[in-house]
Amino acid sequence: MPNIFDVELVFTLIPKLLKYLPVTLYLTAISMLAGLLLGLLLAIIKMKKIPVLYQLGTVFISFTRGTPILVQLYLTYAGIPIVLKYINYYYETSYNVNSIPALFYVLLALSLNEAAYSSEIIRGALQSVDKGQIEAAHSLGMSPWQVLRRVILPEAFVVALPTLGNALIGLMKGTSLAFVCSVVEMTAYSKILAGNNLRYFESYCALALIYWGLTIIIEQIISYLEKRLDIDLRSARKRKGDVILD
Repeated sequence: MPNIFDVELVFTLIPKLLKYLPVTLYLTAISMLAGLLLGLLLAIIKMKKIPVLYQLGTVFISFTRGTPILVQLYLTYAGIPIVLKYINYYYETSYNVNSIPALFYVLLALSLNEAAYSSEIIRGALQSVDKGQIEAAHSLGMSPWQVLRRVILPEAFVVALPTLGNALIGLMKGTSLAFVCSVVEMTAYSKILAGNNLRYFESYCALALIYWGLTIIIEQIISYLEKRLDIDLRSARKRKGDVILD
């Protein structure tokens, strides 16, 4: 009987795929950080209903959430060079389209996608903060920035953490599409390895085990942080009379 499925090969491929784990983690970390910062900005704009920016943010979120990340990667990878060519033509500049690293397109697309989703998560978390604590902080003479930094953001972060953890897992798995922009990470390399020995199923099984393991690790970290932050927040409320101070 032919060797239809090689179990040993699966575990042999895992160390080879792990060589590209840093690329996956880099894409995940940078995109998540950038997405959170832009998401926070979008959330504040929507909450304050800032003219023009509110409308633009609403359209951006609607478009991003309404289109697949794969399509967004294609649009970024093909669209930015076209924009630069138009700029070079009409403004007589000399931007070198070929000098842009492929990693940039992936980071941009993933960051914008994450910002659209995290903005709604962050907005909901910010709105969940007890208004009594905010009023108490103002009565103690805190500036709006101090209230945001010391009261609102810590409270909102605890609320948003579980959902943001799920978003992080989704983002990590989304990096597997980076190959469409010619970025070689674990998924792209698994295709390369499979092409060498035509053992596609074994290669994808090895890849699936790695992503599964990473997901479990992230879930455990988020669970620990959630419990730790909840304990710290309760202690701070008890000591400070429901107002978080230095």
